[in-house]
Amino acid sequence: MVSRRGSSGGPDPVALIEIDLYGELMIAASSAQEERLSPDRIDEVLRVVRLRRSGEGAAEG
Repeated sequence: MVSRRGSSGGPDPVALIEIDLYGELMIAASSAQEERLSPDRIDEVLRVVRLRRSGEGAAEG
């Protein structure tokens, strides 16, 4: 049996978050009208926030 490095014996919180997000994607995919989820829809499901770089998309005056 192989144990994780630094494992305290409890569940891995990062793995639990990944499993939860995967579940959210599966639910969205199963209820989607289209054959595949678009990248924008995936970002929406995963609550991805895109940060704008300075000067990008902003009107400079």
